[in-house]
Amino acid sequence: MKIDLNSDMGEGFGPYRLCDDDAMMKIVSSANIACGFHGGDPDTMARMVRLAKVNGVGIGAHPGLPDRMGFGRREMPFQPDELRQQMLYQLGALIAIARSEGVEVGHFSFHAAMGNMVNRDPVLADLMMNAIAAVDAKLVVFVTAGSEIEKAAKRAGLKTLVLFLADRAYDSSGALVARGLQGALVKDEASVRARVRRFLMDGTVETIDGTVIPMQARSILVHSDTPGALDLARIVRSEIEAAGATLAPAAELAC
Repeated sequence: MKIDLNSDMGEGFGPYRLCDDDAMMKIVSSANIACGFHGGDPDTMARMVRLAKVNGVGIGAHPGLPDRMGFGRREMPFQPDELRQQMLYQLGALIAIARSEGVEVGHFSFHAAMGNMVNRDPVLADLMMNAIAAVDAKLVVFVTAGSEIEKAAKRAGLKTLVLFLADRAYDSSGALVARGLQGALVKDEASVRARVRRFLMDGTVETIDGTVIPMQARSILVHSDTPGALDLARIVRSEIEAAGATLAPAAELAC
């Protein structure tokens, strides 16, 4: 079995670093690179692309809302076409930087509030996915199972890859527990190890209320801003290897 391990990276800017991106890049198989709005800047994006190239890591665009102070986690009242242009601006910037380094962007993953806004609006989801397909129909879109983004991506002819978030709690419907609620963030090493092992062995996850639900994913995400993210990513990778699976970048696994 092949599986992807990915993290949102390059989310600092200027001299500020959110995590040890150099170390994280040696653990993951795919990097979701912030594109300058919620985090990142041109120099940081180029540094991430170069690190990914050296380490053989798949490169993905991770666009968000223009809200550094809120880290892209606060919704903002943009019109649909405004969101479309913001997304395209960020995607195009990373594609240009990657191509200048002799590599390609292979996947796409919305950040936080932008993704939430798209995921509850089928019309907006179609607008966004059609725009992505017009830029590069080979891009793989990270999705949650059964989401509006997944449905719209398939309608647009894009390949998708379902995510399992190792450091976030799910409810019994399979939705993520909202940040800010108690238990939404899973950050202790024993819990992350147990969750990943269950996912790899049984294809299930235990929800915040103790229910066990199916989790049919091919990629595991560890957020780089979760406390202890580097150690958590190492734990996830060790569990993947212990299960006899092989790490592979998102572009190799999507369907």
